[in-house]
Amino acid sequence: MEKLTFKVVIHAPAHQVYDLMLGISNKSTYQQWTALFNPTSTYEGQWKKGGKMLFIGTDDKGEKGGIVSEIMDNIPNQFVSIRHYGLVKGNEEITEGPEVEKWANGFENYTFTENKGITELKVDLDTTQEFMEYMNENYPKALNKLKEMCEK
Repeated sequence: MEKLTFKVVIHAPAHQVYDLMLGISNKSTYQQWTALFNPTSTYEGQWKKGGKMLFIGTDDKGEKGGIVSEIMDNIPNQFVSIRHYGLVKGNEEITEGPEVEKWANGFENYTFTENKGITELKVDLDTTQEFMEYMNENYPKALNKLKEMCEK
C-alpha cells in the first residue's frame, strides 16, 4: 500500500464542508464532487461509526461496481475514518481473494480543521501502486470541486 495525502483550504466553516462532502443533508452533494472519479458515484449506507458503507457506481458497460467499507470513526465536523475491505461487482460483495487482498484494510481518512470560519480539509488515503497516478491526478480535482461547492 502507498500512502497519499491531499489538502485543500476552503473558505467555509467545517460543519458546512463536512455536510457537503459526505452528503449528510443531501446525498447529491457527495455525488457532485465524487463525479470526477465516476459520473455515477454514490453510496449506500450511513456515516455512523461501525456502519457498513458501499461506495458504488456503474462502469461503461452499466455494471455496478465499487468498494465495501466500514466507518471506523466519525466525529462530526472533525474527523471521518473509512476502512475498505471488499469489492462490489454487480450485486455481489467480495471480501476475500487475491483481488481484494492487495488493498484490503486500506484507509481513507478525512480531517477537518477550522480556524475563523476557514477549514483545512486533509485527506489521507491508502492506495495500490496501480492507482497512484489516478489518485494523484483526480483527487485534487475532486477536492477543488468540493471547495467550489462549499464557497458558493
